[in-house]
This record gives sequence, C-alpha cells and structure tokens, in this order.
Amino acid sequence: MRESMRAGLWKLKILRGVQTVPRRTSGSCADLGKTWVRPSGFDTGVKTFNSLTKQKEPLILAREGVATWYSCGPTVYDHAHLGHACSYVRFDILQRILSRLFGISVVHAMVITDIDDKIIKRSLEENVSPTILARMYEDEFKKDMLSLKVTPPAVYLRVTENVHQIIAFIERIIQNGHAYATKQGDVYFDIQSISDRYGKFVGAVVSQGEPGGSEKRDSRDFALWKQSKSQEPYWESPWGRGRPGWHIECSTIASSVFGSQLDIHSGGIDLAFPHHENEIAQSEAYHQCRQWGNYFLHSGHLHLKGSTEKMSKSLKNYITIKDFLQSYPANEFRMFCLFTKYRAGIDYSDGSMQQARSSLETINNFFRDAEAYMKGQLQRSAVQEAFLWERYLPQFDAT
Repeated sequence: MRESMRAGLWKLKILRGVQTVPRRTSGSCADLGKTWVRPSGFDTGVKTFNSLTKQKEPLILAREGVATWYSCGPTVYDHAHLGHACSYVRFDILQRILSRLFGISVVHAMVITDIDDKIIKRSLEENVSPTILARMYEDEFKKDMLSLKVTPPAVYLRVTENVHQIIAFIERIIQNGHAYATKQGDVYFDIQSISDRYGKFVGAVVSQGEPGGSEKRDSRDFALWKQSKSQEPYWESPWGRGRPGWHIECSTIASSVFGSQLDIHSGGIDLAFPHHENEIAQSEAYHQCRQWGNYFLHSGHLHLKGSTEKMSKSLKNYITIKDFLQSYPANEFRMFCLFTKYRAGIDYSDGSMQQARSSLETINNFFRDAEAYMKGQLQRSAVQEAFLWERYLPQFDAT
C-alpha cells in the first residue's frame, strides 16, 4: 500500500512539477483583510459558487487546462455513511463535468486522517492498535468509494506518514511570528498575529474558540501540536512528545503537493468553520502569501427526511454505505445526489430513492430507444419538425 501511494505521489509530482517540500513564497500577509482577490491565469469560462465570497465567481486556474483540487478525506475510526457518500459523489460529479465537458485535467489530492482523538478513543475501547483500526476503516472507505463509482484522487496521503513535514511546517509558522509554544509542550496558532484576516467564513468577533490549555493567549487560538497523553501514540518534536492538531495536517499535506497556490478546496459545509478557516490561516502564515486557496466549495448536509439534523456518526442516525448498497445500486444514489444543488441540503428517504430510480429509468430508456432508432431497430413515424418548432419555439423565446 505504501509503495503504491509513493508511486501515485511521484506521478502527481511529475504532472505538476511540484517539490516534495512545501514551498515558501515572498510577500506579506499583513493588512490585506479578508477581501478575495480574483486570481490571474487561465479563465475556464465556467463560473462557480465560491464560499469565500458567497457568490458565483469566474473559475480562473493558475495553469491552463489543469485544476489543482484538494479535499478533506475521512477520519477513519468507523464505517463511512451516506452523509459522507453524498458529499464525495457530488464533488465527483463536478470534477467529471470539468474534465469531460470542459477538458480540464483535475489533479485531486485527498488526506486520510489516521490519527485523531476519535481514533485513539475507539482503539482503546476495542483494545486494538490505532494503526490497525485506521487501516481497516481506510480500506473500507476506499472500497465504498469505488462501489459508488467515485473516481479515486490522484493520490491519497496519510497524516501519520507526513508528521515530519507537519513539524517542519509548524516550525516555519513559529518563525514567521504566527504561533507559539507553551511550557506544557503544546503549540498554538496566534490569531491576533493575523489581525482581521481571520474570519473569512464567519465573523472573527463572534467565532468561538476550541478547547485548550490555560496558556492560550486568545480563546480563538487553536492547536497545531498537542502534547501526548498516557496511552496515546506520539512523535518526537522540538516541543516534546506529541502529535499534530487536526487542522495543520491539511495545510501541510496540501502544500506539500501543490505548494503555495491551490485552485480548489472542497468539503462538507460543516468543515467551513473552524477547519477550513484555520487551514487558510495556517497556510497563509506559512507561505506569507495573500491568498492560498482561490475557491472553496462546500456541499450541503444529507438529512433523513423529517429530521433537521444532519446524518452523523455522533448522532447515531446514519446508514452505512455498505448497508445502503444492498438495497440500491450506485447509479440510483448518484441520480439522487443530482436532485438538488451540490451546496444545498438534501432529504433522504425510500420515497426519494424510488424517485431517483424512476428518473434514471426514464433516462436509460431514452438512450436505449435513441440508439435503437439510429440503428434502424426501432420503427417510428417520421418526425414532424414543423409541428415541434411551432409547439416549442415560443417557450424558448419566452425564456
């Protein structure tokens, strides 16, 4: 598995011409505020809704015909469910539209979070190594995605195989004056050091901080490195034994693949804050650039019909992908995901799946009849073109 991941990364590096070490660019992040800057480069002619501006923007890529795309992968401590599936299928459809309809090569990298509080907790409960637990659910996730016909990313990268790069990334943020270490061995990002640049997705004033030690300078400061606790996996670092915080993994890994410029970042709407907000802060503090990610795309939640709560492992209201596929094929779920805009919420029920089945059957019948007609296998009366123009042209004129 490790060799295949390395081979995939080398293939990606050759395609993009990127380096294995995150690149640092000159410039300053100071006094630039939260204003989105329209990228320069290749205008695709496509417009996309950008969560950074909360409106549609022209999709402009740094490199002609190539879109760099990073997405947050799963935290592998349990079975993937339909809520996850809906997000990944929706973005898979968007990527296919870009590549097949507009001829854009999508270079997609995804992180696998294989060390995390939830993974550690589950491993202790089941008396199994965190590594074994994570690998088991990682393999299951990949099989689920293939079963749903989701195109695999160009490369999957595990957090545990990139900890040394994460440490180096944190050290540079400290050197640039945007993070600090505590006596306990934790490292926090210094929100005040970036002034009003924090809060691109929600207001920085009203945003709530994450739990942490008493040595935090600001309640909004978040952990880049956590001191290890008893029975937890750890890595040696300049601050003592510990492990990475949640947000820093994505900034480091995305930068290690794509450098200081990222075209598109995607994930569920629940990741916008604080996860993606903190990714932006870390990445721009490291690269000292004015804009790290140009477009953020967020998918809406999947709800069980009649419930306002999203499908979630923590709420115990989920249906696993494996169980779902015993009742419905992948194409019917993909059709279901097309019933709403990708960034809108969607209600799941047996009724909505029957509707998806019917819609897909209608489309399949059309293509089957059209193919048979073109081959002369389906006899129909001659097409009355004049009648069709008379009937439908006024409708087009009205629009």
